Formats: sequence, C-alpha cells, structure tokens
Amino acid sequence: MWIPEVTQYFEYLSFERKFSPRTITSYQNDLRQFSLFTEETYGEQKPNEINHLIIREWIAALHKNKIAAASINRKLSTLKSFFRFLQKNGIVDHNPLVKIVAPKTKKRLPVFIDESQLRDQLEATAKTEPESYKEMLEHSIFEVFYQTGLRRSELIHLKAKDVDLYSTSLRVLGKRNKVRSIPFSLPLKRTLEKYLDWKKEHSLSGEYFFCSEKGNQLSENFVYTSIKKQIARISTIQKKSPHVLRHTFATHLLNNGADINAVKELLGHSSLAATQVYTHNTIEKLKRVYSQAHPRA
Repeated sequence: MWIPEVTQYFEYLSFERKFSPRTITSYQNDLRQFSLFTEETYGEQKPNEINHLIIREWIAALHKNKIAAASINRKLSTLKSFFRFLQKNGIVDHNPLVKIVAPKTKKRLPVFIDESQLRDQLEATAKTEPESYKEMLEHSIFEVFYQTGLRRSELIHLKAKDVDLYSTSLRVLGKRNKVRSIPFSLPLKRTLEKYLDWKKEHSLSGEYFFCSEKGNQLSENFVYTSIKKQIARISTIQKKSPHVLRHTFATHLLNNGADINAVKELLGHSSLAATQVYTHNTIEKLKRVYSQAHPRA
C-alpha cells in the first residue's frame, strides 16, 4: 500500500475535514481492499500508475463477489476522494475516477415504525416502574433516539453538561464538529429526571450523560443491541437499529406537518437533499389515504 500518501490522506481527513474515527476506519478498509486487489492482479503499483481500466476491473471483481451496488458506490467514493487529494497535492496529475460511472442503485425508502406502535410502547413504559438501572437506561436511550433523532455516536458522546432539563433542550456535537440544539418534550424530561435519580442512587457520575452500570461510557454494541431488542417487541420490521428511530423521528415530524427545513436542522443534515428522502414516506402515506378515501381511486 502507498504508505506515505495514505498517511497524509488520513491525517487530512482527521485534522482538517474532522471525519469521525468510524468513518476513517471505513475509508481505510476500502483503500486496503483496493490496494490488495491491484497488488494481486498487477503487482505493486504507484498511485500515478492507477488508471480507469484497473478501477473498472476492480468494480467487475466486486460485482462477481456479489457486493451490493450501494457498497461499491461507497468504495468508489472513498477512492475518488483519495485521488482528488493526491491530485490537489501534486502526487498524481489526474483522477482516474473521472471516467468511472457508478453502478445504479435501487432507491430504498427509510424504514420507520408506525406512530401507533410507538405511542403504545411509550405509554406502557411510562406506566411501568423499571426493575433495574439497566432497564431504566434502556428505556431512556430509546426515548431519546425517537424524540430527538440523534445518531448513535451523538447519543454515546452526549455530555452531562449538554442536557438542559430547565430549558428542555440538548446541545449536540454532530458530524464535522457541527453543534446544534434540539428541543425535547416534557414527557422526555420526566423520563430523564427519573434516569438521573437512578444514576444518583447508584452513585454514578462522570463526563457523559448516559453511562453503564459501572460508570463507563456506553459502547456502540450495547446501544445497538438494546435498541434492536426494544424495537423487536413492538414491530416486525426487518431492520432494527438506532438509525431506524432517527428515520422514525424525521418521518413522523413530516407526516404531522413539520417544515422540512426545520427537520433538516434538527437532524443536523448539511444539505436539504439528505432530508428530502423522508418526504417519500410522507407521499406514500398520502397515496394510501387517497386510495382509501377517494371514490374514484
């Protein structure tokens, strides 16, 4: 692999572009896979020896190994970014990705949970007293995901000082170190107050608002497993993850008349295009209403 160039590139992503460690790891894996392919197929190649024909052959190999088009496109995006960096720094004189056409992908609507299912779950939880700190913690993070639309990494890194129960708002550090404020409801405030009582009872403190029974920062695996388990209790959707609750948060807001620009700000999206994908779910709901209610439908 091209050690000096790759090292420079990831320093650039980390310190200048402020990419998250998770994203950088993904980019590293993509570049490592491409490097291994070129070495096995053509022998060791320098960056300026890579051309569009080599990349097309790599795409063909990925297709042959039944890699999904969306995954291939992500890998190509990594490669395009890397060669753009090399070109900008005079290491290569052209970007071979310019001649590459990305595979077409099927448009998939974001998966979300029905409003009635979530309402029943939250109402049932509110009437039930948790039997342990872990149970209280799991109830709390479920509600925060649904009522604020946080990403998993944002919830894990949420600081105690950034949760303002008085003004009922969260201060969130999102992608590219972009800070945003998210309001939350009085029911969620009551849930968080209960959680803090449990936390105090167990003598837990520290930098992060949510922590494990031992006072440690929550792990990604714990959060994912907890949310997956809770979604499975109320829905039969195939995909069950914290991001489904983020999709649900956005879809329910738009279904109930929220302005799309406001939803964009709440989600922390950098462009409106990223938020517009949720309007498709709203249109699908309108189509169902139309087909059920209009006499000529």
